[in-house]
Amino acid sequence: MVGKLRLEFAHRPAQGMVETVPMAHRAVKRSESFLREVLMSHRCFVGIALAATVIFVATLLAEDESPKAADDPSPVATAPNIPTKTLGGREFWGDVAHFHGWRIQHNVLTKHYRLIDGDDVRHAWGTREQCQAKLDEIKRDRKLPKMSGEGVLLVHGITRSSKSMAAYRPPLEKAGFQVFPFDYPSTRVDLDAAADYLHQVIESLDGIERLHIVAHSMGGVVTRTYRAKHHDERLNRLVLVGSPQKGAELADLMRGKANLVFKTIFGPAGQQLVTDSNGFLKKLPTPDIEFAVIAGGHPPNGFNPLIPGDDDGIVSLESTRLSGAADFLFVESLHLALNRNDATHAATVRFLQSGRLRVDGEPQPIPREEK
Repeated sequence: MVGKLRLEFAHRPAQGMVETVPMAHRAVKRSESFLREVLMSHRCFVGIALAATVIFVATLLAEDESPKAADDPSPVATAPNIPTKTLGGREFWGDVAHFHGWRIQHNVLTKHYRLIDGDDVRHAWGTREQCQAKLDEIKRDRKLPKMSGEGVLLVHGITRSSKSMAAYRPPLEKAGFQVFPFDYPSTRVDLDAAADYLHQVIESLDGIERLHIVAHSMGGVVTRTYRAKHHDERLNRLVLVGSPQKGAELADLMRGKANLVFKTIFGPAGQQLVTDSNGFLKKLPTPDIEFAVIAGGHPPNGFNPLIPGDDDGIVSLESTRLSGAADFLFVESLHLALNRNDATHAATVRFLQSGRLRVDGEPQPIPREEK
């Protein structure tokens, strides 16, 4: 049984009100620190190289978000809900329904649900039915209209949250799209489970007539996994940004030489990102919708000496080139910085509108026969 720690609400909404918070995440963080120390103390070259790789990757992954330890793994309530500010769900939460900025989320550890608004304030917790009933009540009381129009789902990568995709929202909304930032517990579930969270959210988007997806890094693999299992006819176009469609060489390196570190930090989905010819990625079909690829790097040899060829520090350029893409665009950029790059945003909007990444010039499709 997971140990629990009683913590008072930071804002003290009422005398004596407390929340129980699982200590699992603290244990994970301690394990990560210990494992890094073990690797750094290893005197062989491979140990030092692997430690450097883990630290390099962790540095890149931490560059644009607050520590995940501050997330709110709130338990099932037995008393009326007190509106509580959360971080919106990063490590332990997966979205299952969206409505005009409101989200119902599922906790992967405690298995309960919560309802949060567009400012990440919790309005209900308990079963999914209880959260849905509260959302229905809010719809009636506030006379919220049905959703309609054209939507874009933003799917983040491993160890990230929807906050890492926030810079896409202004240009997409300016272009007339409704934007749905999607969260899932990327380091706690495998790719099939992550795809099931995405499926539930897509099913919840009643009234949206046409739907697109913009997916960064592992989010692109989650999207392909979803599409291999489900076929919502509204899904029209897909943009894959810095996504390791052929696997990640860093996953190969760390899984083979530092498997405990790799499992601890990146979870079950991370282990599925290997380039193994018989691995999970090799079995995924090419998306049956129109899609484009945007990749980062630094010619000619990339940012990371441990990755062969050009790379964005995390993913090789070659791995992003998924056969069958309608268009391809290279942006000189680090992996996470792709999400904050104006050229990436402009190309994404353009492709969703017209099927082309560039204003001028011919598209650069990736032939299906390319291996």
